[in-house]
Amino acid sequence: MSRKTKEEIASIYQAMQDHICQSIEQADGSGKFEEDLWTREEGGGGRTRIFKNGAIIAKGGVAFSAVHGPTPEKILSKLQLSKSDFFATGISIVIHPKSPMVPIIHMNIRYFEMENGEYWFGGGIDLTPHYLNTADASYFHQEVKAVCDRFDAQYYIKFKKWADDYFFIKHRNETRGVGGIFYDRLKADSDEGFEEILNFSLAIGRLFPEVYGYFMTRNSALPYGENELSWQGLRRGRYVEFNLVWDAGTKFGLDTNGRTESILMSMPPEANWEYMHSVKEGSAEDFTTKNLKKEIDWINFSK
Repeated sequence: MSRKTKEEIASIYQAMQDHICQSIEQADGSGKFEEDLWTREEGGGGRTRIFKNGAIIAKGGVAFSAVHGPTPEKILSKLQLSKSDFFATGISIVIHPKSPMVPIIHMNIRYFEMENGEYWFGGGIDLTPHYLNTADASYFHQEVKAVCDRFDAQYYIKFKKWADDYFFIKHRNETRGVGGIFYDRLKADSDEGFEEILNFSLAIGRLFPEVYGYFMTRNSALPYGENELSWQGLRRGRYVEFNLVWDAGTKFGLDTNGRTESILMSMPPEANWEYMHSVKEGSAEDFTTKNLKKEIDWINFSK
């Protein structure tokens, strides 16, 4: 078995983008994705799809890109790589719902290859509820673990910890949400192993519309009021803080002269900050903030 070329992988990821967009449109029932095709001066381009006029989704983006060219010195130094041209392709997704009872979700699958033969896969999926619902967190982690276990019994354990550490807002001393999995620099010693990692990334891609369709259907009809909307604005603010201060994907995109509009599509339509905001002891907001921690066993978590 010969492993797939970078061009074939890019084509497969494009097809995955189509599948995800169609599934999300169907789950929302009203809105549609609008496509923006773009090219990168140094090489390559992509198609960014932004969700508009949704019944459930306030703002969503499903972006595909395949870019190439000289690797910036900043990236070479950070990743400790020898000088060589690069090729990178992948899908990046963030969905911000209208209802504060529906969680924010993020997914990314990507492939990176250098002209000198160096390559790796990266990606992950994580959930950021405005209000922590332990049943939702357990369901999400069970589904993610089931996908991981099909490929390697150690994937979930290892990649969950990686996500806990990665999706951590250091200046707030809290996690971005309930985590999920995160992996990077994943590669194999054989063509069969290469294909297995590619299939793992595609399984994560297929999981995305399944789990988020579940949350859209289950949570979008739950009642909420001004208090919940106000809290949603503050939690969106924390999401913005992580993406602009700590997210490696945002930094990579900007460092490689990526397309700013596509890089910042992860931002919510609105976000709020309130000086020295505090929550009422024993409230749903209090329960949420007290459990934004690393190393929680969400599958077996009980309130």
